[in-house]
Amino acid sequence: MLSFSVAFGTAAAADEGVSKSAVLENYANIAEAKYADSLATAKSLQAAVDALVAAPSAEALAAAKQAWLAARVPYQQTEVYRFGNAIVDDWEGKVNAWPLDEGLIDYVDAGYGGPSDENAFAVLNVVANPSFTLSGETVDAAKITPELLSETLHEADGIEANVATGYHAIEFLLWGQDLNGHGPGAGNRPWTDYATGGDCTGGHCDRRAAYLKSATDLLVSDLEWMTAQWAQGGDARGNLMADEDAGISTILTGMGSLSYGEQAGERMRLGLMLNDPEEEHDCFSDNTHNSHYYDGLGVQNVYLGEYVRIDGSLVSGASLSDLVAAADSDLDVEMQTKLAGTMQALGRIKTAAEAGFSYDQMLEAGNEAGEALVMGGVNGLIDQTRSIERVVATLGLGNVEFEGSDSLDNPGAVFQ
Repeated sequence: MLSFSVAFGTAAAADEGVSKSAVLENYANIAEAKYADSLATAKSLQAAVDALVAAPSAEALAAAKQAWLAARVPYQQTEVYRFGNAIVDDWEGKVNAWPLDEGLIDYVDAGYGGPSDENAFAVLNVVANPSFTLSGETVDAAKITPELLSETLHEADGIEANVATGYHAIEFLLWGQDLNGHGPGAGNRPWTDYATGGDCTGGHCDRRAAYLKSATDLLVSDLEWMTAQWAQGGDARGNLMADEDAGISTILTGMGSLSYGEQAGERMRLGLMLNDPEEEHDCFSDNTHNSHYYDGLGVQNVYLGEYVRIDGSLVSGASLSDLVAAADSDLDVEMQTKLAGTMQALGRIKTAAEAGFSYDQMLEAGNEAGEALVMGGVNGLIDQTRSIERVVATLGLGNVEFEGSDSLDNPGAVFQ
């Protein structure tokens, strides 16, 4: 991705009564709570997957899907921690990598295509093949395990589209491909893809179940690890607290990079430019409207220093908002207003999708209502990034880099 820098000279210092260390401590506490909630909902997903594998049925598959959707709510709110926190960014690809060449994992529609110069393993179909050649080596995949997925298959041959683990691999295994194009409807994998004996559809139901279980178990273990990094004594918390100014810069890097390059650019504007339903973040489940909404909420709750947990309890404390208000109260009002405006725009997308106007329909060429909804979110995210730049300047933090996107910074390159 491209990046742009925000470099400023000395600016007004924040009031001495606002403790940067307290702001960082609360930021870390919220991270710990968000990852703990992500872990708890992943464990609920794990239980639902175990039930599906043990006794396949339409009801069991539906329950696993609902558990996956619930698991996305707290996790998406953690994405603001990814940029700036190296320990999170290095790890994140294992749990939320996207987009993926799903043919690596399981059967796909004939229209999907085959191996390409970009990815020779685009239709490897591990579920159907207990042995295959990868990077010149024969791989014994007779037993599908978390280790096979994470150590051998994930990003096989150094290709990022070879996503073998995480939420989106699980999503594909639960929903299957969404073959509706710009029409309504998500993936429609039959529950019989997990059935035993003669009721099995899609072939290799036992291996598909083993893959689903391994990917889900791996997700739980990965989230256990990350939750521990934010607990007292954890490396992510320790790294953040080691330098107060660097820690505040980390918060702003996460806010600006997710707002601008990642969400406004790669996840929203790019899909609209290409009019491609495959550019949906949660493309199999048609849950993209929620992913966008909770990404935005994650940025807002980090700035405000508060997070509502899945049990309804509130984690709150000293915030970046407090720090900015002490230096420039008008800027704090501006920042809060911009964040609220973005959430309203993302809320409109969410409301429309829940009423039946799905996100992939919004991406269709010539759909003016869809374009207006998506661009409302994009423009809100870009606008709030400009205020985040001003916060960097006001707090005198020097050089802070935000992620960019060709879709925003160099649109002509998208079509080259």
